[in-house]
Amino acid sequence: MRYEDYPAEPFRIKSVETVKMIDKAAREEVIKKAGYNTFLINSEDVYIDLLTDSGTNAMSDKQWAGLMQGDEAYAGSRNFFHLEETVKEIFGFKHIVPTHQGRGAENILSQIAIKPGQYVPGNMYFTTTRYHQERNGGIFKDVIRDEAHDAALDVPFKGNIDLNKLQKLIDEVGAENIAYVCLAVTVNLAGGQPVSMENMKAVRELTKKHGIKVFYDATRCVENAYFIKEQEAGYQDKTIKEIVHEMFSYADGCTMSGKKDCLVNIGGFLCMNDEDLFLAAKEIVVVYEGMPSYGGLAGRDMEAMAIGLRESLQYEYIRHRVLQVRYLGQKLKEAGVPILEPVGGHAVFLDARRFCPHIPQEEFPAQALAAAIYVECGVRTMERGIVSAGRDVKTGENHKPKLETVRVTIPRRVYTYKHMDIVAEGIIKLYKHKEDIKPLEFVYEPKQLRFFTARFGIKK
Repeated sequence: MRYEDYPAEPFRIKSVETVKMIDKAAREEVIKKAGYNTFLINSEDVYIDLLTDSGTNAMSDKQWAGLMQGDEAYAGSRNFFHLEETVKEIFGFKHIVPTHQGRGAENILSQIAIKPGQYVPGNMYFTTTRYHQERNGGIFKDVIRDEAHDAALDVPFKGNIDLNKLQKLIDEVGAENIAYVCLAVTVNLAGGQPVSMENMKAVRELTKKHGIKVFYDATRCVENAYFIKEQEAGYQDKTIKEIVHEMFSYADGCTMSGKKDCLVNIGGFLCMNDEDLFLAAKEIVVVYEGMPSYGGLAGRDMEAMAIGLRESLQYEYIRHRVLQVRYLGQKLKEAGVPILEPVGGHAVFLDARRFCPHIPQEEFPAQALAAAIYVECGVRTMERGIVSAGRDVKTGENHKPKLETVRVTIPRRVYTYKHMDIVAEGIIKLYKHKEDIKPLEFVYEPKQLRFFTARFGIKK
């Protein structure tokens, strides 16, 4: 590893939060009490928290100053108009509806754009996205390229849609039976893999022929733009802002969780160009979120989101962000720890199939591995495998994804390279005695989005 390849943090630390490390015996009791589910561990019992990058970002001095400028009017907040202006400028869409977070936008889009029985093709499922689509009668269809399901294959732009798969679906069910194409940039469950600009253009051209709309999951779009600048010909001299703007020119709208690339702790929005969909969205947002000018958010949160979205476009920031994740992945890979390759933009994904070959998928190897990492070194990660995939809504059988992973997710502007060293050392140490990791079984299984609150026990 060439340490000079990894830039220092492009910021100075102005405020600190004290954390503690409880001993291993205490951690064993904590994980047992939590039902071997890292979501159920109390934050104060976590040393380095890599559960998620959603809402766990550190805000800047300008964002904190923006909080003090919150206009908390029930309607017509000036902070909404600032957010609206910012999103229109950067993304290029005509309309924006703020929501409390990304799943609020998913809920509204699914209600207004899906008719029961319609298909929603996408480049790999995401948990809450598929839930809202299925809850409103949609049928998710995975049309990501086959390479995305191979954890060990190191090829660029594994998040691309397979155009042949998409065309085949259109031919089989008819364009009128496709609600819209859901294109995630980047693809979370594929390891944070990006989508190429070439693929976005091709998807737009194909769908335009058939009159099918395309909505992006824009949650980590700035990370996707960095990969395009780094790896796709013709974009090396483009700014991140220019790349983001072009990306969204090939879409009809998007859902956005501001808790990621907008660098805030809460917030999201739904965008579209279609006037009728916009009017429908404004009617529904009042029911579930709030007035169309605040959508469940305080004015101060909309202000912080507008400022954070602009900050995320700074090249120095996003370069450090992606390379910090890559640094951790490289350290693990050099030690022989099996990871999903190539390393994506927001997390390193451990390949639980190869890490725990002694545990069959039906006995939750990724869940067991995430629990074991916490016990080993006090680092909280999360399962992204058969537990997260849930059950088929018709048959009740477990979905069995080819990727069985543990997501080691890096919050933005929170941790240093030394923290990454400690995480790597703990996982490497665990890998050397991986046979000690025990399989799990359900003690409590929720019906919906079970990975959040399920409880497990050591399989007897």
